[in-house]
Amino acid sequence: MDLSAPIRRHAPRGQRAIVAAVALGGGLGASARYGASLLWPTSAGAFPWTTLAVNAIGCAVIGVFMVVITDVWAVHRLVRPFFGTGVLGGFTTFSTYAVDIQHLVDDGQAHTGLEYLAGTLLTALASVWLAAACTRRVIERRQR
Repeated sequence: MDLSAPIRRHAPRGQRAIVAAVALGGGLGASARYGASLLWPTSAGAFPWTTLAVNAIGCAVIGVFMVVITDVWAVHRLVRPFFGTGVLGGFTTFSTYAVDIQHLVDDGQAHTGLEYLAGTLLTALASVWLAAACTRRVIERRQR
């Protein structure tokens, strides 16, 4: 193994557009998530319903989006990184989810934190699956 190889500090030339698309989309998605937290703040020690709702909505949109761009439309090569990875990745807030769990545990609500841990995971998976399944059904009916 050659440990003297230079470290790449920049994205390869062909990847720069993708990195830029993800960064731009991520900024938009994170801003939308932050806006949701300002509109529906969670008080200290309360169940973080806003984060749960944001993650469920974001995962549902991911389910719809992935079906549409793989089964229906041919999209530009930057749409998936911009919207899927960037916007929706920035909007769904699993880092805030982890912080919310830590706050619940720190506030002596470990049981609620565990419920939230499992509930968010199940809600996210169910949201993406249900949205994808419903989207496929709608597409099948429209194609008949």
